[in-house]
Amino acid sequence: MIKVLIADDHRLFRDGLRTLLEKQKNINIVGETKDGSDTFTAAIRLRPDIILMDISMPGLNGIETTRKILTQFDSLKILMLSMHSDRRYVTESLKAGAVGYLLKDSAFEELITAIRIISENGIYLSPRINESVIKEYIAAAKNAPQSSFSILSAREREVLQMLAEGKTTKETASSLNVSVKTIETHRKQIMDKLDIHSIAELTKYAIREGLTSLE
Repeated sequence: MIKVLIADDHRLFRDGLRTLLEKQKNINIVGETKDGSDTFTAAIRLRPDIILMDISMPGLNGIETTRKILTQFDSLKILMLSMHSDRRYVTESLKAGAVGYLLKDSAFEELITAIRIISENGIYLSPRINESVIKEYIAAAKNAPQSSFSILSAREREVLQMLAEGKTTKETASSLNVSVKTIETHRKQIMDKLDIHSIAELTKYAIREGLTSLE
């Protein structure tokens, strides 16, 4: 029996997945979550075999959640679900440790195929993710400019995402259980590292880097 956790911030999507997956004899849905922090907590508590991870979630996106979970449970398998076929989303997901990437508008049968392949220690990429995207990544990886994932720390990326999604300094501090002064320090460090000096430009940068899509 494959234990599956569904992580997505859209309830209708979660409900639809659960309804379809519960009809599969070898799949057991152990839980649902709606944001990255809840997903991390649920992964510790429920110990699923596979997490179906939405790439665009509030607070902590799917890529960062994947990275955080796999530092604790490197045997857990994560299949990213996304509307984005852009190279940056695919490659950053794989670098974070995901073993699969499936477009959300794929047929349900493809999801089942992906789950089965991943459960047998395989890797699954949606065939609709153009082969040239993967080739482009391989060719460019050696000489690629630094991205936010190499410039900023994990906590700085987390703070950047929250600020880009419109959270105030106080709200961000509360979400991360730190002081307002700490968030102000992180914000200054982020701006200094990126040579960006306004929240508007930080928001554009976060979207460009795939930290948030503001869906």
